[in-house]
Amino acid sequence: MDFGPQQIGKLLIAIGTAVVLLGLLFLLLGQLGLFKLPGDLQFGSKNWRIFIPITSCIIISIILTLIFWLINYLRR
Repeated sequence: MDFGPQQIGKLLIAIGTAVVLLGLLFLLLGQLGLFKLPGDLQFGSKNWRIFIPITSCIIISIILTLIFWLINYLRR
């Protein structure tokens, strides 16, 4: 497969679009309160902050597992 400038340009556009859509998804999920669940840890002081979204990551993992399982089940 010839991987010239046209294909690289299309790949970069696709990657950029995916990053923008992922960013919009995270903004939407943040507005819905997903990253403020009881198991999400926040540490910090005036000048620094550490955020560890344990519960949110577990919920996202369960949802993605169910979606991929459903796709795999429907492809059979």
